[in-house]
Amino acid sequence: MRIYVPATLDELDSATTTADAARWTLAPRPAHAVTKELEAALPDEDEEGLEYAAAIEAASDSLALVAARPGVPLQRVVVTVEVPDAAVGPAGADDDVAPSAVQVVRDVPEVAIVCVHVDEPEAAADVADVLAAADEENDAEETGAVGAESESALDAALQRITDRDLLWYDWSELGDIPRA
Repeated sequence: MRIYVPATLDELDSATTTADAARWTLAPRPAHAVTKELEAALPDEDEEGLEYAAAIEAASDSLALVAARPGVPLQRVVVTVEVPDAAVGPAGADDDVAPSAVQVVRDVPEVAIVCVHVDEPEAAADVADVLAAADEENDAEETGAVGAESESALDAALQRITDRDLLWYDWSELGDIPRA
């Protein structure tokens, strides 16, 4: 099964590259895939459109990983891998779960990386704006003072980052990915 794994650039430092593949040990974690739920949500999309939708959801989840790991490059990262079907289970039953959400349920050692999608380094300012606006909105929610201004700032920052295309890198180019 092809899955799209939200990640941070520093996580790729553990990948090993040989002449025929880049390999990465994948631990249990959330990911995205073309699921029956995604197909039902986007019935007019072809396979490529569904894969794109799953990858975009993974890119969105990558923002949360960047926010949780101070010091990592401020770039969204999506790692595309093929794993055995048995390594993937359904995502949790949370109402906010994307229709493409799945869960890697066991370690998949030395899985071959198909490709990686990454923000260009110039996107770092937009990623920082999203993180700052999200922090500001969280602070406002905690005090009960969520205002239109903080919501507007977050919406604007999210729009700027989602307007950016992720750059595609072949597995053989992992060492060449520029970092912010």
